[in-house]
Amino acid sequence: MPSVGRLRLIFIFLSLLPLSGCLFRSHSVKPPITSASLQSATQQQLIDYINNQAAKIQSMQATVDIDTSVGGEKKGKVTDYEQIRGYVLARKPAMLRMIGLMPIVRNRAFDMVSDGQNFELWIPPKNRFVMGRNDVLTPNPRQPLENLRPQVIYDALLLREIDPEHDIAVMENESHIFGDAKGRKYLQSDYVLDVIQKNQHGWFLARKIVFSRNDLLPSRQMIYNEDAELVTDARYESYKEYGGLKFPSRIEISRPQEEYDIALTFVKLELNLTLADDKFELDKPPDAEVIHLDEKKPAIGGGQSK
Repeated sequence: MPSVGRLRLIFIFLSLLPLSGCLFRSHSVKPPITSASLQSATQQQLIDYINNQAAKIQSMQATVDIDTSVGGEKKGKVTDYEQIRGYVLARKPAMLRMIGLMPIVRNRAFDMVSDGQNFELWIPPKNRFVMGRNDVLTPNPRQPLENLRPQVIYDALLLREIDPEHDIAVMENESHIFGDAKGRKYLQSDYVLDVIQKNQHGWFLARKIVFSRNDLLPSRQMIYNEDAELVTDARYESYKEYGGLKFPSRIEISRPQEEYDIALTFVKLELNLTLADDKFELDKPPDAEVIHLDEKKPAIGGGQSK
């Protein structure tokens, strides 16, 4: 046992430590800076937002600037293409048409349509007319953009409803801290809705929908196939009001497996116009090379067309 004298010395040493600045230093700890006060919502409120938005938006007609890049880890490099002007038309339940124009001359670079099941793609510079099913994949590592399907664009543009008869939704609360170029730290807090569906093999994660707690608007949607692989990663930015409805003015769509990214910046957007059937009809030029994609492979993912 320590002697009384030794205990007295230890007590004196410890009592003097706070008076000395050479061994210990203290500093104030400030909480991370938040860009705005965080808003709260219940799981049902988030589901209601998705379903109400899906019910309110029945069609859209837009003029867009299209930015495209191809490549990643598989190719070992990323190629950014020159921005082009384009047009997008969509009508529920699953109709979509997208037209891209060549830079400067504004001739058509491509024109594609889809009814949700089948698609047609006209490529004037190559005099090629491609026909097939949306769920047919024909991997072409040399030309990744040839794997583009209209349904990918449609699913990213118009978030599908969460159907209580077929979907199970689970809410998560995620937070992380990030810093800016000046070293300031910000707290990013999100709600995440995991949308789970069932197929013949059991339950699987079909989608993740991320809501920023700064404004309770969807900022990201991740779509998975039935093998739990991420097939589409869409990000939504800069919401604006169009006809009384909030809609992102920029949508970035990433396809990690094919390694291509498409960003749509909306120059003009009109919602809920009457779009006739002929808006979604594409005539095949008589002298075009016709390519049929008939081999069925695993679906693009993300749930069923409604």
